[in-house]
Amino acid sequence: MAVQGEAIPSQLRKGVVELAILAMLHTGEAYGAEIVDRLCQYPGLAISAGTAYPLLSRLKKAELITSEWQESPVGPPRKYYRLSAAGVQAFASMTKVWAAMKTDMDDLLGMSATND
Repeated sequence: MAVQGEAIPSQLRKGVVELAILAMLHTGEAYGAEIVDRLCQYPGLAISAGTAYPLLSRLKKAELITSEWQESPVGPPRKYYRLSAAGVQAFASMTKVWAAMKTDMDDLLGMSATND
């Protein structure tokens, strides 16, 4: 089954955005718009708020993150997200899996580049 155009990068990105969010929250709490802005610094991981908030909701429902409303010095209160204990464990596990997959894919992509 062939995938065309933007569908390929989109499908690849969907597979790693969850890990990217957990990685950001592993370094400290963040609010939703901040997460979106930080991901936008990496064009391959950039997502819209319309994608981020449902994902954050799913991560919260899965008990990988928690949230808390906090007052903002420059506007309305913000919902801050942080990793839960289960999220820390999931992040560690996903990081190991990612490292192994990345190594394998780097090898495969290197072989395909030399065989073309």
